[in-house]
Amino acid sequence: MKKINKITISVILLIGSGVLLSNNIIGNKTAFKTYNFGEPSKVYALQIAKEYTFAGETVTMDDADLRKRMDKELLVNTYWQSNMMLMIKRSNQYFPLIERILKEEGVPDDFKYLAVIESGLENVISPAGAKGFWQILRTTGKEMGLEVNSNVDERYHLELSTRVACSYLKKAKEKLGSWTLAAASFNRGISGIKRLLEKQQVDNYYDLLLNRETQRYVFRILAMKEILSNPSQYGFVYNSMDLYGELKAKKILVDTAITNIAAFSKSMGINYKQLKIFNPWLLENHLNNKSRKQYYIALPDSSEIGS
Repeated sequence: MKKINKITISVILLIGSGVLLSNNIIGNKTAFKTYNFGEPSKVYALQIAKEYTFAGETVTMDDADLRKRMDKELLVNTYWQSNMMLMIKRSNQYFPLIERILKEEGVPDDFKYLAVIESGLENVISPAGAKGFWQILRTTGKEMGLEVNSNVDERYHLELSTRVACSYLKKAKEKLGSWTLAAASFNRGISGIKRLLEKQQVDNYYDLLLNRETQRYVFRILAMKEILSNPSQYGFVYNSMDLYGELKAKKILVDTAITNIAAFSKSMGINYKQLKIFNPWLLENHLNNKSRKQYYIALPDSSEIGS
């Protein structure tokens, strides 16, 4: 009995003093890696490669300013582990659709990482009122053919908004001369980037002196591409079952008003929540459609119902 008490007291003292036991000893799963009797996880400096590429364009890290800017974004995203793990999980769900549209529209695949830094692959709203995965402003969306009103907001329509983003990026590439500058213009505007290039008498993003947000912008994309392309190298451990699966849907054509979307959902064999998850661009419990416009409404595949 005395030996048992001594062991029990020792374990209590170890835990009470803040020393974490090895996973193998306590037998519980934890997100924090420990070694032997509790050596805590370490924070390591990250190696910066000699060069990185974006949309087929190479940036060489031979300038101290560029290295520091890349180092910052890699560190911020690597050690904000919870957020980065969410990006890994969401990218598995949404990248297939985005990649397909980028390819169809003739825009480099690397621009999928721009959507990640803009919204975290969620239908968020910015303080300036930009919405959706691509953070499109109301005026820009309407000018480029999206329906934006109190009843329907197609900035929340992933397929349509991705095609609008592609149109903008191709226009920017044509006016500014490179995909990197086109990416920067998504933050600062085409005319804003063009004025800075002329004022500072340079011809590329990496030689520009920029405001803080635009200065970070392309490096945030580069860092997101680097980590999402090599997650295990940056310490992210998961298996395929941990990732969010691609939403499987079928589409139906609707060219009339829907007076009650909850009732309509029920008639389709699903509920209101399920229909809104697949169609976040439908803002209200009805669809006006006085003009008899053709809408394609996504319905969850049978494998998605109840999941």
